[in-house]
Amino acid sequence: MAPPQDTQTRLLDSAEKLFFQNGIAVSGVDSVAADAGVSVVTLYKHFKSKDNLLRQVLARRLSDWTGHWDAAIAAAPSPADRLLAVFDAVETFRAASGPTQWCCFLATASERPIPAAGASDPVQALLETDSRLVSERLGELARAAGCRQPAATASALLLIYNGVLASLLRGLPADPLVSARAAARALVRAEA
Repeated sequence: MAPPQDTQTRLLDSAEKLFFQNGIAVSGVDSVAADAGVSVVTLYKHFKSKDNLLRQVLARRLSDWTGHWDAAIAAAPSPADRLLAVFDAVETFRAASGPTQWCCFLATASERPIPAAGASDPVQALLETDSRLVSERLGELARAAGCRQPAATASALLLIYNGVLASLLRGLPADPLVSARAAARALVRAEA
């Protein structure tokens, strides 16, 4: 019998692969369990529900993404390059993440209904955490880069970033990061 941590990791890996290659709604717990080589009972023993499994997959992805972005920021030689490091992080994160169609957070947001006001939804809370992290960090980096209008610059960069993620799904342009970096660099230069 595999150690519990190995079983959990296999389940998370299988869920991530199936949810974000095929879709969350069409990837049932039976498919995830079969892909991981465990029973559905074992899946529920570790995660209690499909939503909790999804939440833990997203939490792991957010941690991995943040690590890639932190590394890209640390490697950037100037404040302006640190602001643009989000695009380097997308590139390294995608290379390390395997064959998902696009951003797992956007995929999840597109497949789930918006919860009722005041409803507790741990998955939605994680989606909001990701959005807040990207927005706030871009704002901090825009201020550190000396942008004249840091909030407006951060908002524009957020739109470019989201455009990259959507373009990765659609496949056009073929390499959206090249165009995104050029547009973002021009924006940051204009704001300096």
